Amino acid sequence: MGMKPIKFKHQNTIYAEKQSEYQSLPSLKIEGPEGYVVSCWKMSFIERIKVLFTGKIWMSLMSFNKPPNSFFFISK
Repeated sequence: MGMKPIKFKHQNTIYAEKQSEYQSLPSLKIEGPEGYVVSCWKMSFIERIKVLFTGKIWMSLMSFNKPPNSFFFISK
């Protein structure tokens, strides 16, 4: 089983809820000029071991053939 988005205390929306072709994405949507969307993900035990040894995380982003939006990772 791979990394999964998880529910968190301050989420205020769930993207793709009840859309069978996508995984639901619990998120905190922050209005403003930048329009932030924050989500929290949990790694499996094996993924944590791999990251410990490789120091790498890969990200796949659907852009629907448009330029991708800005994104960044936060460690908390």
